[in-house]
Amino acid sequence: MKSICVFCGSRTGEMPEYKEAAQTFGKLMAAQDIQLIFGAGKVGLMGVIADAILEAGGSAVGVIPQFLVDREVAHTGLQELIVVESMHQRKKIMAERADAFVILPGGIGTYEEFFEVLTWRHLTLHHKPIGLLNTEGYYTPLKQFLTHTITKGFLAEDIFDILHFDPQPHTLLDALHKRYSHSNQGLKSSQI
Repeated sequence: MKSICVFCGSRTGEMPEYKEAAQTFGKLMAAQDIQLIFGAGKVGLMGVIADAILEAGGSAVGVIPQFLVDREVAHTGLQELIVVESMHQRKKIMAERADAFVILPGGIGTYEEFFEVLTWRHLTLHHKPIGLLNTEGYYTPLKQFLTHTITKGFLAEDIFDILHFDPQPHTLLDALHKRYSHSNQGLKSSQI
């Protein structure tokens, strides 16, 4: 696994553990020579994980639409900054360049990104691992909601076969490595 697309908040949240987990995950990625693919923000958990990777000697690639560059939220210290026209282009490039997806705490933008890559995986448009860093139980309500969706007949139980929830950065990364080695990595980008 050479790269991970990380979706996370443009805010750091109210608990210091969110920031600490993002820093730890970033340092782990750098130590294992895994490149960060992310939304290029210098703010919130996006900025935290990018800074952690860069400070540890790792590599980060950011993809950001021009309107966010104009708002001066782009991280300028990256190895590569890709400026695109739309959010759709941003997500497509991030998905194509990543070997796996990790979701850290975040808001509605993070949820939207998560559900899109989960939907693509469910439709077999890609076979990349998806992990949620469940820091301080942040994503436990989401897991419960997915279970509710299953019990109401709108989702198959095997959805949890393609997701990995873990509260610890180390064990989440280990699980993604195992899932990556057992999957076909192709993303049928012409179909997304």
